Amino acid sequence: MQSEQGMVTTNALAAALQTRPASVTDMLKKLKEQKLLLYERYKGFKLSNEGKKAAIQVIRKHRLWEYFLVKKLDFGWDEVHEIAEELEHISSKKLVDRLDAFLGYPDTDPHGDPIPDSQGRFNVLRQCSLSELALNKVVEVSGITSQTTEMLELLQYNHIELGTCLEVRKRFPFDDSLEVKISNRPPVTISARAAKNILVKDELSPPTPLKGETKKTLKK
Repeated sequence: MQSEQGMVTTNALAAALQTRPASVTDMLKKLKEQKLLLYERYKGFKLSNEGKKAAIQVIRKHRLWEYFLVKKLDFGWDEVHEIAEELEHISSKKLVDRLDAFLGYPDTDPHGDPIPDSQGRFNVLRQCSLSELALNKVVEVSGITSQTTEMLELLQYNHIELGTCLEVRKRFPFDDSLEVKISNRPPVTISARAAKNILVKDELSPPTPLKGETKKTLKK
């Protein structure tokens, strides 16, 4: 929320967490006492430098555990978030660093989100949402912003996952839904809401025709 809004109000955070503002206020006060937050009257809160470091380490652990659960224990990408929320509270840095090495230092988690390294650095991909994509441009799915079980189930039903190559064939003005072509499959219709949550690399270089199709077909 801070990356989008700058300062974050108590009410906005309470709404995002679906809890009472009073509970959020109590926790924010505790984090402020630990010098993890900065507060500006009438504006709200934001993370201090120490708070950012702490948050990034939690993100690092969460995404490494998600990667481990999917790649090593064969969990579905829609099953791992709640489990990773429990595992992210393990405090051993040595364990997390060895987990990172065991996994081969992955750059992204199963949903395409960047994994910070041990120094808190991570790569930022050039991405755009599927809803912003021009027609007849082949791209690769690189991330999912909404990672709810319902959203991930919808993507699985339509055979869309990270690395899937697809193109938008048609945009319907009535509701901004999209006709999307995935290699070797009939076109599917994706709602505007779903399309906004599917991130794609804004360039697929070199251009790669969809499997089973010719460049001539793609130009059409």
